[in-house]
Amino acid sequence: MKEFRYNVRVYYSDTDCGAIVYHARYLDFAEHARTEMLRSALPDSSQDKMREEGLIFVVKSITIDYKRPGHLDDELVVTTVLSKAEHFSATFTQSIKRGDEELASLSVKVAAVSYKTNRIMKIPEEIIEALS
Repeated sequence: MKEFRYNVRVYYSDTDCGAIVYHARYLDFAEHARTEMLRSALPDSSQDKMREEGLIFVVKSITIDYKRPGHLDDELVVTTVLSKAEHFSATFTQSIKRGDEELASLSVKVAAVSYKTNRIMKIPEEIIEALS
């Protein structure tokens, strides 16, 4: 399994008045990391094919475990691994850390959907291979 790393800086807009990261911002950090993982793993031809076919990934379920708070100006790293791939869905395991300290861990299941028809569709094998 390939591990993808994505760096995040915590800005004022990510925090409350106590300079602590809002709980929902961790979901945004994880989403950005999965998007960048897909972008970096797939050649342009595969990305073009996804657009042509209308394939998008939609979050089906998320489990998140908050362990420690993030703070204003922290440099965070989001690691993402494709932990399970099925015909119509994939599950990613993600960890958000400040140095060696884990702030949150997530399990995110996404479904492959056609934005043209709003129906599930099979994930092309080349995409699964590129992310694995």
